[in-house]
Amino acid sequence: MRRAVALSARGLGSTSPNPVVGCVVLDAAGRIVGEGWHRRAGGPHAEVHALAEAGEAARGGTAVVTLEPCDHTGRTGPCSRALIDAGVTRVVYAVADPTPAARGGADTLAAAGIDVEGGLLAEEAAEVNAPWLTSVRLGRPYVRWKYAATLDGRTAAADGTSRWITSGEARADVHRLRAEADAVLVGSGTARADDPHLAVRGVPGAVQPLRVVADTEARAVHPGARVLDGAAPTLVAVADDLPDAATAHLDGHAEVLRLPRAGGHGGGHGRGLDVTALLTALHGRGVRSVLLEGGATLAGAFVAARAVDRVTAYLAPALLGAGPAALADAGIATIADALRLTVTAIERTGPDLRIDAVPAASASAASAASAPAPAVHEPKES
Repeated sequence: MRRAVALSARGLGSTSPNPVVGCVVLDAAGRIVGEGWHRRAGGPHAEVHALAEAGEAARGGTAVVTLEPCDHTGRTGPCSRALIDAGVTRVVYAVADPTPAARGGADTLAAAGIDVEGGLLAEEAAEVNAPWLTSVRLGRPYVRWKYAATLDGRTAAADGTSRWITSGEARADVHRLRAEADAVLVGSGTARADDPHLAVRGVPGAVQPLRVVADTEARAVHPGARVLDGAAPTLVAVADDLPDAATAHLDGHAEVLRLPRAGGHGGGHGRGLDVTALLTALHGRGVRSVLLEGGATLAGAFVAARAVDRVTAYLAPALLGAGPAALADAGIATIADALRLTVTAIERTGPDLRIDAVPAASASAASAASAPAPAVHEPKES
């Protein structure tokens, strides 16, 4: 199963709006004879790839898969039927499928006489599939907020310079995060200050994410901006009360998305975009994971909306003493209201420290989401 989980991660950034799934097929003697993962939406599922590699050796064997095999026909056929036709006698899966359209594969397999067990390494499999599981549960994309700062929490110096706070190793790691995301999002302040490119570099075979700029007043993304260079698709989100002339300079260069301002439609210049409306619109475009890269004001709006699912901080061993902080006003007035996090990983990235954390309340919710369907047997270690 751990091998299947590792295989599933290879699909991050290329399968949306579908989940990432990995599968390992063992023959009747317990030898690995086939492996596969879901590579792209509309393509064969992980089970189909693994069964194709296994061939006749799958008959009488076991399929180990990170997500309950689907039981519906969409752009591809049901994996439950593929497993039955291949002649496997046992299926072990990690996470029950929560979607009404696709779940039920475990019951179909059991009805065909196949021994089915669910829940093995469910939390590990759910962790890799967190973007898709979050989108199913909440109806919006999974949001990872990434920032780079000094040890005293500064994202730039007092004069505005920020290149480079962190090391080349940390920046390369960020490109891997971009490659795993469906969309990369920044605000107007970052667009003006840094003229970011936001595309993936140095990750072979990466699918370029959608580049999104929350440019409420349509003034930050100017003609010639790097984000308009065509290296990846670009969407500029603006307030829906702006006149058409305000976005004329973007015609032919980027898709323009008009959204309500925070607090309602119209008449409120100075207010940013409604975070929920932005995420709903991205979800409707098939975006299941967003990498929120900046800046402090936009991050504060997301934290205030409780729309941050993971924080990834790169901390450089340096001190500035002045300059902008990583997070602006997030609507938190007292320590009792602080958004408490659970640290999930701490690692060195070159000379820097990378810390990953999730909201404490969501950690238990993720465990609940990974629980197996009640109709199947309890998992057995094997």
